[in-house]
Amino acid sequence: MREGSMRKLVFHSTPKEVSQTPFTTPDGTAFTLSDFEGEYVLLNFWATWCVPCRKEMPDLDNLSKVFSDKGLKVVTVASGHNPLPAINKFYSDAALDNLPILLDPKGAFSRDMDVLFLPITVIISPEGQEIARLKGDAAWASQEAISLFNALLELSGNAAKSID
Repeated sequence: MREGSMRKLVFHSTPKEVSQTPFTTPDGTAFTLSDFEGEYVLLNFWATWCVPCRKEMPDLDNLSKVFSDKGLKVVTVASGHNPLPAINKFYSDAALDNLPILLDPKGAFSRDMDVLFLPITVIISPEGQEIARLKGDAAWASQEAISLFNALLELSGNAAKSID
């Protein structure tokens, strides 16, 4: 399963605590990672100006579409200065309709999660602990990624066969 870009995914020997610093929707509704407990979370930190981030967003959108009702929540957080018009234009141009628009405009949540560059993706267990981290971009719609998430979700009895 850890082939292709999934080789960059590093599983921790022991789970790590995650930040409870809030991040928000564009209208200011605040969330913390505890809001997603009970599901696996693929937490992706990205920015509109980050080329590798933009490259992987369509794959993350597809992953969200396939796995959202199977126990995996894909959460993308725009870290730092990302004007909302630029985010909206990118989402529209890339036809992203399965990913939430979540913001960390001052980077406080990102810093608290030890995000020093972008993109960074963190996998969080249903118990709310970080179990793996991938630095850089990845092919999230690849068969390797699907197999990896199916293996995780089989623990809870859910899995998807492929991404259309």
